[in-house]
Amino acid sequence: MKRQNQSSVVEFILLGFSNFPELQGQLFGVFLVIYLATLIGNAIIIVIISLDQNLHVPRYLFLLNLSVVDLSFSTVIMPEMLVVLSTEKTTISFVGCFAQMYSILLFGGAECFLLGAMAYDRFAAICHPLNYQMIMNKGVFMKLVIFSWALGFMLGTLQTSWVSSFPFCGLNEINHISCETPAELELACADTFLFEICAFTGTFLIILVPFLLILLSYIRILFAILKIPSTTGRQKAFSTCASHLTSVTLFYGTANMTYLQPKSGYSPETKKLMALSYSLLTPLLNPLIYSLQNSETKRALMKLWRRRVVLHTS
Repeated sequence: MKRQNQSSVVEFILLGFSNFPELQGQLFGVFLVIYLATLIGNAIIIVIISLDQNLHVPRYLFLLNLSVVDLSFSTVIMPEMLVVLSTEKTTISFVGCFAQMYSILLFGGAECFLLGAMAYDRFAAICHPLNYQMIMNKGVFMKLVIFSWALGFMLGTLQTSWVSSFPFCGLNEINHISCETPAELELACADTFLFEICAFTGTFLIILVPFLLILLSYIRILFAILKIPSTTGRQKAFSTCASHLTSVTLFYGTANMTYLQPKSGYSPETKKLMALSYSLLTPLLNPLIYSLQNSETKRALMKLWRRRVVLHTS
């Protein structure tokens, strides 16, 4: 590939699923419905937790932050992808592409640590119920939330600034659904080995540390649940964590396969499907998982609905 000045590349082309032109219309319709459902589901959780004072406890405030992350994550990726599906091939500016990359890293990093914090919260509530208020006090909660968002900002800033400093000359077609780091690196006409090593190490730690926290928390939770004498009590205790376990499995599984695998490990189409899992399915399923599994959120939703009906009829 002929080396040119970096300024020669002022925009990128997102290919998306252009290899399947016969499916563009169907995919557009499906993804549009999923995106709207994601917006509505996460917005409902944010509203009911914000308005119901009974839900202003760490468990639900963590959930509120998770919904903000999921709603933002989906909004960063989905509108651009819908444009790609409707035009088969679309351009995105150099600045716009790296702004999207920064946002993906920000919200993805924040979600990694939020899920870890939520596991720690469940561990404290189930394994140390008498000391829960002292263990998960307001100060600890605020530190965990601030740390999660700060890690996301740091990850986005460091990786995006480094990748954007590489020269991009010649090819500008991104064979992916968004401007994610692995897809961008394939277009850089410079030696990216040092960055790949540093990025892999950093991403490994960002995924591994929360995952180990989650694993240790649930091992302790499992032993605590097994000590409960009644079957009903064991089922009730485990049901409080079932939604979190589902979310963790979906998010970490697909993120691990995308960011901790060699670039040549999967075909471009497989990478797109994996990216859809954490950018499309996780933000969609989290509101459904938590609202269906949790009686308190369902009661708060019904309370909000009844209040709306009363206001509408009065």
